[in-house]
Amino acid sequence: MTERSHESHENVPSRQRRRFPGISSRAYEHPADRSALVALRKLSGFDTVFKTLSGLLPERSLRLLFLSDSVRVSDAQFAHLNDMLRDACYILDLEKVPPMYVNQDPQPNAMCIGLDEPIIVVTTGLVELLDEEEMRAVIGHEVGHALSGHAVYRTILLFLTSIAVKVAWIPLGNVAIMAIVTALREWFRKSELSADRAGLLVGQDLHASMRGLMKIAGGNHLHEMNVDAFLAQADEYEKGGDLRDSVLKILNLLPRSHPFTTVRAAELKKWSETRDYQRIMDGHYPRRDEDKDTSVTDSFRESAAHYADTVRSSKDPLIKLVGDIAGGAGDLGGKLRDKFTGQGRGPAGKGGGASGPADSARPQEPGDAEGPEAGPSGS
Repeated sequence: MTERSHESHENVPSRQRRRFPGISSRAYEHPADRSALVALRKLSGFDTVFKTLSGLLPERSLRLLFLSDSVRVSDAQFAHLNDMLRDACYILDLEKVPPMYVNQDPQPNAMCIGLDEPIIVVTTGLVELLDEEEMRAVIGHEVGHALSGHAVYRTILLFLTSIAVKVAWIPLGNVAIMAIVTALREWFRKSELSADRAGLLVGQDLHASMRGLMKIAGGNHLHEMNVDAFLAQADEYEKGGDLRDSVLKILNLLPRSHPFTTVRAAELKKWSETRDYQRIMDGHYPRRDEDKDTSVTDSFRESAAHYADTVRSSKDPLIKLVGDIAGGAGDLGGKLRDKFTGQGRGPAGKGGGASGPADSARPQEPGDAEGPEAGPSGS
């Protein structure tokens, strides 16, 4: 059993798991998610502004609603979920355990809401669908949201969406707000990938995380499903079709707050195989007390590099086309530069201005990839 140091973390499920004292949410956050959060945390008056925003939304009403019409998890009610919750908070070193409620709803779902005091809500459909290890990953996912402060995204999205409806009659007013909403949705989708990683750090069972995502997609028929085949769907989705399908993918994704389930599974598996994940499991990770010293510029650079790498490695026809065009434009620019500066000419050159083999093998500079694809609102 995991060793306990707080009275609030007693009676947890038995299975040895690593704990991450003082871990910063930056350790598991997706680069695009992390850059947005670092920037927001650096804003002067950030807490005051968003506490005010939260007051404009029915957050207090939702708390009263769940308190009055749902079952609050405790030692007396859904005790096994309560144990998992305290265990997740202990592993991620979240000192204050958020309240959790089970809400009667056949649709499998879970959420974390609230800025000052987050609360976690899981539906009966989810509780009945998942086994213990799968549910542990989901609860870890929601605790990850709480640790990162992702309710900020949800609060701003709700606020701006309500404003968009009110200003729809103003020329260009709705367009401007919806542009911001689209960017926030992209950040929010990346925050879900971050929380999936937190769920894996809590559950420390990749197969359980994969099973949970498969069940959310296909229901409680695990004997009829296969993890490898499920992941193959994500690969087929990414590289399949032509440019028309690429456009349809973007249109399907834009209104969603969550990435598609097969994509989430593939992204989580990919992250579990990285050196970053292994370093966390070995006890080497960013600490919470270092968050104040985090560079916004470095965070945005990492985010831009991630999007650029996504374009380079993507199998999607449209994204590959964008990458090819950007790469071609870069090559053309280099040749024009050589033409007018006289660089790249060999000893036998007669003014042709063509770049030599050394130019074509030129390693990519950090700024080369920061083209249109690097923006946070890209899909």
